[in-house]
Order: sequence, then structure tokens, then C-alpha cells
Amino acid sequence: MTHDHPVRVYYEDTDAGGVAYHASYLRWAERARTESLRDLGLPHSAMQKEHGCFLVVKRLAVEYARPARLDDLLVVRTTIRRAAASVLLRQEVLRGEEGLAVLEVTLACVDAATLAARRLPEPWLGALRARVMDGGSAR
Repeated sequence: MTHDHPVRVYYEDTDAGGVAYHASYLRWAERARTESLRDLGLPHSAMQKEHGCFLVVKRLAVEYARPARLDDLLVVRTTIRRAAASVLLRQEVLRGEEGLAVLEVTLACVDAATLAARRLPEPWLGALRARVMDGGSAR
């Protein structure tokens, strides 16, 4: 399963030439990850309130291919590649069919009180494992 999240490039996202800052892609990807969980019925706030834990970015790699520009309408496509001790996501930033950037994101679950790594609680783990795509394993 993939999740598509629309994004408009605003002035605040760009430099004086109207080209999106590299860090804007990180904000857009974060919003898309949050909305993909929300659309599964698994918002971050419920994980914190019910289980005392939350997700953090453990690793992030970005490959930029083409620049996004002021007023572009983009889509951030999120695909779950693996859900186990950590969650691996592939996120693509697209302008129509044109790929602008690819992010590989590893998320870890941490305890809110101790910030120590811990197992992802149910129903998050089961829901994410059920939606693994693109050859990712559910180990």
C-alpha cells in the first residue's frame, strides 16, 4: 500500500530564486508520514497517550533529482518497505509523474519516559506489517 500526500510549494519553502530549500523536502516527508499513519487510524498522539512511546527518525538518506519550485503542486508518496524492530519507508516527492527526490527513512520506537528503544506496540506493528510493499520483509 502506498499513501499519497499533496503538498504545495509556498514562498517560505523557497530561496530568493523560487527553488525549494533542501530542508523543505524533510518537512514535507514528515507531514506525509504523519498523515499516512493517521489515515490508517493510528495517529502519533494515540501512540503517546495509550502506550507511552513515539516514533523517531533513526536514519534518513535523501537523493535529490530535480528542484521543486514556487507554487508547484507536489505529492509525497510513502511506501512501507519493512516493519519489524524498526520501520523502513521509501518516500518519493513527485511533480506529476516526475520524480524530484527519494527519501529512505528508518523509524525507531522509543519509550517516552526513558527515550530507550522499544518494540512498536500493537496495533501499529500489525497494521504496518500488513502494508509492507516493494519486496520489504516483515521480519
